[in-house]
Amino acid sequence: MAGRGDFPKSVKAMAAMNSDTSSDTSGDRIFLVVVDDTPEMNVALRFATRRAQKTNGRVALLYVIEPADFQHWMAVEDMMEKERRMEAEEVLKKHSDTIMEFGGAMPMLYIRDGRPQDALLDLLDEEPGISILVLGADTGPKGPGPLVSACAGKLAGKLHIPVTIVPGSLKDEEIDALT
Repeated sequence: MAGRGDFPKSVKAMAAMNSDTSSDTSGDRIFLVVVDDTPEMNVALRFATRRAQKTNGRVALLYVIEPADFQHWMAVEDMMEKERRMEAEEVLKKHSDTIMEFGGAMPMLYIRDGRPQDALLDLLDEEPGISILVLGADTGPKGPGPLVSACAGKLAGKLHIPVTIVPGSLKDEEIDALT
């Protein structure tokens, strides 16, 4: 798993499990969720976790660290990069715990640097076992979100897996009923 960095012990253990078992998941459905801090991502995560449970699949989580605009002092930039990586690890740990609380299998974890669309396409090329991309759509007036818009638009022809777009307004009971 590229870009692991200095994970805390619990995340290191999960990452090691992922690298040990990634070749064993060729027959499983792997539901990829791109992690961010939006409410609709939580809806997508619950949907993916429930679908994975019902199909004996697994969930994979992708956290993309976008480049910082700050480049004045190298030492400060390095410190900011370490802080962003630590935040990514903490967020993935929190969502991994949530998946495990639902009774799901240990998720596969990926941290990548760059633009979300590029990181997503690169990961899908590197991990052919990922079978479904699950995204949550914002239902507000600003539109569904940049990644959902890109996947339904200009990236659609570049994706080699189906995309499930889950309305971000769904309640837990509605998700459970759908899956």
